[in-house]
Amino acid sequence: MTEPMKIAIAGLGTVGTGAFRILSENVELLAQRSQRRLEVAAVSALDRSRNRGINLNTVNWYDDAVEMAASADCDIVLELIGGSEGVAKQVCESAIAAGRHVVTANKALIALHGTDLAQASEKAGVSLAYEAAVGGGIPVIKALREGFSGNRITKVQGILNGTCNYILSAMRESGRAFDDVLTEAQKLGYAEADPSFDVDGVDTAHKLAILASLAFGCEVNFDDVYVEGIRSVSADDIAYASELGYKIKLLGIAEYLEDGIRQRVHPAMVPLHAPIASIEGVLNGISTEGDFIGSTMLQGAGAGAGPTASAVVSDIVDIACGRMTPVFGILSSALKKLPSVPMESHSGSFFVRMMVYDRPGVLADIATMLRDHEISIEGVIQRTRSETEAVPVVLTVHETSEQSMAAAMSKIAALDSVQAPFQLIRIERT
Repeated sequence: MTEPMKIAIAGLGTVGTGAFRILSENVELLAQRSQRRLEVAAVSALDRSRNRGINLNTVNWYDDAVEMAASADCDIVLELIGGSEGVAKQVCESAIAAGRHVVTANKALIALHGTDLAQASEKAGVSLAYEAAVGGGIPVIKALREGFSGNRITKVQGILNGTCNYILSAMRESGRAFDDVLTEAQKLGYAEADPSFDVDGVDTAHKLAILASLAFGCEVNFDDVYVEGIRSVSADDIAYASELGYKIKLLGIAEYLEDGIRQRVHPAMVPLHAPIASIEGVLNGISTEGDFIGSTMLQGAGAGAGPTASAVVSDIVDIACGRMTPVFGILSSALKKLPSVPMESHSGSFFVRMMVYDRPGVLADIATMLRDHEISIEGVIQRTRSETEAVPVVLTVHETSEQSMAAAMSKIAALDSVQAPFQLIRIERT
């Protein structure tokens, strides 16, 4: 067996500590699979005195993670700090410049700087691996980059954020409001104290931008991802969805179209029988469509110390075995600059919930405005009547364009009999 492969870990939070444990506890197994021993040689974190439940006595401690990446006696640097800028980015850049392989779980960094880092790693002749950045323990990066390499992928979609999926699942099961379930998720550790990145869809958008690059052979383009979060989804919306035969999920969807690619993140109604509808709780699920493989679905734990650290270690084993693959499946010089197709041109079906004053002719007015924009009503739900208070009216409409729907709803919202705001959720039937 050759000399040990030495590893430096920048960041000893949940994932960093998890990776250290796997490397420490599965020494012989990993040596067999790597054909060499894997050895943690150095670590860096903010608080040296913190008890992490791991033995750090045999490793070198660095207070400065960037210095460690540049000068520690190691072959691989694990960047497990997080964040798209600052120290995390500097650690990766310093490690690559020093000729060291980099493994990261940092989706924000790859989404915003992946193309540049790929170019730098190729020039230096080192790996930049990031299986843990999307899907936690689900091997979706390897699937798209290697397993499906004989296919032209035309669509990738999925539930990419466990926090949002937990919240929507719990709202459906309990009938509770978003704020109530979010508070519960924070107490259980499923949501951060500041949940904005998760519930506003940014985390999902980071991951989707990475998947789109892998699937379509294009430069990572996070800036052109259309993003909506789940804050506006109410318990009523979820109840109506169930009645209509749907579940509401936060989806990330990337599509390869004739005139470019469209990347979108938003709440969506999916049929109860759709495979993605069965993904509940904190789990993730990702589906792809390829010309030869057809439709596939991967699902599993999308976060957590064990699953995410497992993905990190899988990248280490690949590097130790000498398996070097271009960062996005093809050389960075071959990545295309594909046009971004605007959301306004998207066509689909819609769910609309609005509060209206039950006056003579109000539904006729709404139907007329939809008709004037060539929008056909599929179904209507209205149960209660009140002469003094607004009552809910739910519509589903047949396929139409985003532009037409927005124009029609703008006209409808201006009616005296309609109380703002209204709810609009896209229906995804595949």
